[in-house]
Amino acid sequence: MRTLTFLAFLFLFTIGNAQKNVYESSRFDELSANHKTLAIIPFFTYLDLDEEFEGKELDKLEEKEGHAVQDALETFFGRGKKRKKFSVEFQNVKNTNAILAQNNVNYDNIDTYTIKQLCKILKVDGLISGNLDLNILLSKGIPAEFSFIDYILGDANYGRIGIKISDGESGKLLWKYEKKINKKSGKNTDDLIDKMMKNATKKFPYDKERQRNKKKTR
Repeated sequence: MRTLTFLAFLFLFTIGNAQKNVYESSRFDELSANHKTLAIIPFFTYLDLDEEFEGKELDKLEEKEGHAVQDALETFFGRGKKRKKFSVEFQNVKNTNAILAQNNVNYDNIDTYTIKQLCKILKVDGLISGNLDLNILLSKGIPAEFSFIDYILGDANYGRIGIKISDGESGKLLWKYEKKINKKSGKNTDDLIDKMMKNATKKFPYDKERQRNKKKTR
């Protein structure tokens, strides 16, 4: 009985913490009123791995992980019926990366550009970006070793991911969602993003149903 009580408390505690990981600007409706298209750029990645790497090998791995998240987000937003659920379109990431390359913007220097500059280059209304801190290569999958206690307690922490949406005209942060990555998060990058965004959809600001509900409560 004590075990069940503890698990129930842990579940509620986890849910409570998850809700605190979402931020939305009080000016979101005002700043996003004319948003039609968003671009997703590669995520800034920091890898803290046990192995030692030579030269720029670690940099290449970080870039690969950052692009994996970019691809996974595009897959989530563009998958079948989900596309119709959102009030904005999402620029094809191949086009995004091609336009950036044509303007001499790459993974190594993209952080030297402002949100406003990137949106102007990409000709979009807003930008989806983020940070990824990992101690594993998520694109290769989370380690298969299973521990029930680790699963329940959320141990075996593999890092953290943060997704941000910024307004292209003002450069202001509009929305942010952060999540710790562990064995419950998903078996690889695609699975992580799919589960993460499904949980965040009710709080995702461009979700049509959420926008309708907001208008009803005003």
